[in-house]
Amino acid sequence: MSTHNIWIHKGTFLLAAVGSAVGLGNLWRFPYLAGENGGGAFFLVYALTIFAVGIPILIAETMLGRASRRSPIMGMRFLAHTHHTARAWTSIGWLGGLSAFLILSFYSVIAGWAIHYTWQMLTGTLAGADAETTAAGFDALLASPTLLTLYHTLFIIASGLVVGLGVHQGIERGLRVIMPALFVILLVVLAYGVTHGDFTAATDFLFTFNIADLSLAGWLEAMGQSFFTLSLGMGAIMAYGAYMSGEVSLTRTAIAIAVIDTAVAMVAGLAIFSLVFGAGLDAGQGPGLMFVTLPLAFAEMPGGSLIGGVFFVLVLGAALSSSISLIEPVAAYLVERFDLTRPQAVFIMVVATWALGLLTVVSFNLWAENSLFHELFGRSAFALFELLTNILMPLGGLLIALFAGWVLTHSEVMKEMRTNTTWFALWRFLVRFVAPAAVAFVFLRAIPQIDGYLIPAIGAVVIVGAFAAGRTFLTDDNQAP
Repeated sequence: MSTHNIWIHKGTFLLAAVGSAVGLGNLWRFPYLAGENGGGAFFLVYALTIFAVGIPILIAETMLGRASRRSPIMGMRFLAHTHHTARAWTSIGWLGGLSAFLILSFYSVIAGWAIHYTWQMLTGTLAGADAETTAAGFDALLASPTLLTLYHTLFIIASGLVVGLGVHQGIERGLRVIMPALFVILLVVLAYGVTHGDFTAATDFLFTFNIADLSLAGWLEAMGQSFFTLSLGMGAIMAYGAYMSGEVSLTRTAIAIAVIDTAVAMVAGLAIFSLVFGAGLDAGQGPGLMFVTLPLAFAEMPGGSLIGGVFFVLVLGAALSSSISLIEPVAAYLVERFDLTRPQAVFIMVVATWALGLLTVVSFNLWAENSLFHELFGRSAFALFELLTNILMPLGGLLIALFAGWVLTHSEVMKEMRTNTTWFALWRFLVRFVAPAAVAFVFLRAIPQIDGYLIPAIGAVVIVGAFAAGRTFLTDDNQAP
């Protein structure tokens, strides 16, 4: 069963893919990783990897979605069957669906923090607060399972409502409002950072490219961030690609997505570091940069409460656009495979991820130490889910590159890309050799963290995924063309 939905407007795929890419990774993860890893050197490796690895895989994943016109799971089953290749390739769809499911469960919890800080800022609660007060406030938030559950619930319901309305009335209409608004808000925050912060220090920090400042771990972090920021390997791009008009250029769209995503990360970094340096604070504060250091910077500046509230609305909107893309791959599969209505499919996905997200909630308080997860895996549930996605997404991206580079025929790729032979040859070289090698490094970055019972646990996930993929292909083979 193929999907009949096509984006009404040709530019919607660009908005959707940018919405998927622009999220907490740009506004939260990129600034704190850059702060921890030398600023400009980190940004340079990040940008180079996006254009050498991210764009080729982005084209490949979009191509697979558009060629199949199905959800990632059903689409890969269709492509594996029509190309008379191994059924194991279907695991690409399952890896993407599982990654999206796991990520949404903890992403929703973290995004919920922005609800808390939006309220805190707009009500002036943090006005004039000192470092001890802002740090204590963040600790108090994490220590409250009730508050975290409330915010987690509100955020995931909002995400589900948008997707439940459908491809056109929900996702497409929502993104055409959310994304332009986000870009305007980001520019407002940047202007505030330029006028009230230390913009010169921020530009020096982000654009002084001293590679010697970057350790091997920093290189791998930069490569990993460039891969994750484009939402590769989690099914979202493939799902959105299935709705993409055949007239839209894959290459130009992929380059535009990469440029916009990188620009947003850069502008967010300039805005945030201008405020941080302007307040005389340290950029290398790790994950607490947005939720401890930045509120402190806003608290010390004129009009900071209002601009801080606007900034966290930006964070919420960016997180919402990304969470929508995390729901879609699994919801689309449930609609196609089980003939459910879209609201039914979205309800199942949202309830399941909400329930799993409760394990992340208690990871910060009730189960912060000495929980069952610590006994079995040596880490919290949140840390385990994050580790699993750090493995599943690169693995999915690696398989996408290999399938598009080696299984799809020359004529198929030329038909989809509609480009000249020079660019085709360059893309095929990158997607066959350069991208797999780079993604393998990103994948191996997580291996030293694997210990104890995690090895058999990860093995079990892979085995179950492969079994489920094979079983689906066998039981539904009569439906494939």
